Amino acid sequence: MGTAASPGFDTEALRRGIEGQNASALLSLYADDAEMRVVDRNTQPSHPKVMHGREQIREMLVDVYSRDMTHKLEQCVIQGDQVAFTESCQYADGTRVLANSMMSLRDGKIVDQVVLQAWDDPEQ
Repeated sequence: MGTAASPGFDTEALRRGIEGQNASALLSLYADDAEMRVVDRNTQPSHPKVMHGREQIREMLVDVYSRDMTHKLEQCVIQGDQVAFTESCQYADGTRVLANSMMSLRDGKIVDQVVLQAWDDPEQ
């Protein structure tokens, strides 16, 4: 007796959403009960920014992908129900941002994501 394969994660949809700055397309990759944690210079590891559910994640995605900047999916690795990727970004003024994400999947949808991001210091 065979077992049904679980749905896979759509890396091309991830690429199209990131590089096309399409928050709606990206949101479709998340489960309804997903959680995202962001760690950066403003929200440090002991107090990350935490978004619960698709609505809070949607607000963040709309904010980020509506900015005057470019986004590129640099690397993406999938192993089982785990996905890791690197995204590089650049604002119109030249400021660069680099973000690494580690995600857990359930039925091919993101249920947990940790984002570590760093950006250029304008004073350097």
